[in-house]
Amino acid sequence: MASYPPYPSIFNDVIGPVMRGPSSSHCAAALRIGRIARDLMAGRLDSVRVRYDSAGSLAHTHRSQGSDMGLCAGLLGWEATDERMPDAETALATAGVDLRITVADLGDRHPNTYRLEMRGGGEQHALVAISTGGGMIEVTEIDGAPVAMHGDWHYALFFCECDPCQAAQLAAYLREAEGVAETLVHTTQLGPLVETRGRSPLTDASASAVRKVRRIAPVLPILAGAATQLPFRTAAEMLTYNEGRELTASQLAVRYEAARGSIAGSDVVALMTDHIRVMQAGVARGLAGTEYADRILGRQAARFQAQADAGQLLDAAMLNRIITYVTALMEAKSALEVIVAAPTAGACGGLPGACLAVADAMDLPEEAKVRAMLAAGLIGVFIAGQATFAAELAGCQAECGAGSAMAAAGLVELAGGTAHQAVSAASLALQNLLGMICDPVANRVEVPCLGKNVLAAANALTCANMALSGFDVVVPLDEVIQAMAEVGRSLPASLRCTGLGGLSTTPAAKAVERRLAGRSGAK
Repeated sequence: MASYPPYPSIFNDVIGPVMRGPSSSHCAAALRIGRIARDLMAGRLDSVRVRYDSAGSLAHTHRSQGSDMGLCAGLLGWEATDERMPDAETALATAGVDLRITVADLGDRHPNTYRLEMRGGGEQHALVAISTGGGMIEVTEIDGAPVAMHGDWHYALFFCECDPCQAAQLAAYLREAEGVAETLVHTTQLGPLVETRGRSPLTDASASAVRKVRRIAPVLPILAGAATQLPFRTAAEMLTYNEGRELTASQLAVRYEAARGSIAGSDVVALMTDHIRVMQAGVARGLAGTEYADRILGRQAARFQAQADAGQLLDAAMLNRIITYVTALMEAKSALEVIVAAPTAGACGGLPGACLAVADAMDLPEEAKVRAMLAAGLIGVFIAGQATFAAELAGCQAECGAGSAMAAAGLVELAGGTAHQAVSAASLALQNLLGMICDPVANRVEVPCLGKNVLAAANALTCANMALSGFDVVVPLDEVIQAMAEVGRSLPASLRCTGLGGLSTTPAAKAVERRLAGRSGAK
């Protein structure tokens, strides 16, 4: 089966998920993998064996960045916003599920590969999945049969006792009966496995070949729409599309997402409005002060705001408000409060912090913030489609760097700029941050992540003004995105979220790591 969906969604891939946890590629992605694994087992679980490759990122970060917590929550069927998330491992054990996690030399090609073996209800199944960045996933194998499931559809898996020829006939029957475009037949220990999308009730003789059916519910908010005709796929195509239309970046974003998900434009705006309110609540929680034992940094946002208000800091009014908002969001994230990954949890402060702070400084209404975030989301679509948001694949340039480019476009939207200026601002911002490594201290997404989020937001502000004044970007956005992907491939693995290079290996960082490891009962 060809990889699906055909192109990114703003709410699936870019602005989202709405979640708890320090890392979207760990917590949220693992939860989604766990939800799919639970459905595969029809909710009956006695034991789960999880294996991570010793050469991958998860071998070093699965506990400190929340992969184990997220996976357990998913196996329990929880949502990513569940307030019980910190206690998910204990809850899974209390539910009678024996969870064992091992690290071994598996030779996995992707650094975020999850290998699950599950037993329960007299059945056993195996599942292989990868976290592709920003909470997105792909299930690549079920019981040894290759699949390509991204969690954006209602899947039905048919386990059959028949020969391959009969299985192929069954697949053809399902395709004709339900108008299903794709089916897949593979041989497993239970017989051929037929995978199809959509509702697939069985009638007549075809049902006699089916031993069991497993329904896999979607884990993404925007389903893969029936329409695959998109108005554009790259920044260059978008600018060409907009010739003679003169639409703003946010208006173009609504058109794109409506086509991508086969939903109404008003639904796109409504969903982004909900996301904005979660972001604003995150700022408020961070400023009110958060507590969480297993973190490095304490409360800093409220103190910064107070000193700025008292004139005790250098005069940088709008920038100081941005720093306050970014820090508040990062503190909320580190305390496992509900945040929006934008484009990731590790980069959840830069983009919303910049756009919300500038909008508040300009005394703009909520609707303006929605427009800004839609414009930012459209830039994120171009990045997701041509590169990645995964620091494990491309370093922090793919998280904070991407977030900065998106924020620059959002700020142009707030200033009343054109779609062309938004794209120019994004290009300038991403050019400035190419090569940024990912080296979290003690494998917590706090240091130097906070500073990099602030840097991303400040860079966005300067680049927005440069684009609004007509600075020459020289290199078009699509080419900068492609350069980012190439730079990411060139970075050594030690500088891509493994805790094996950069600041994470300094004596001070190792001391922090020992201190956190020595805390007992940290939640």
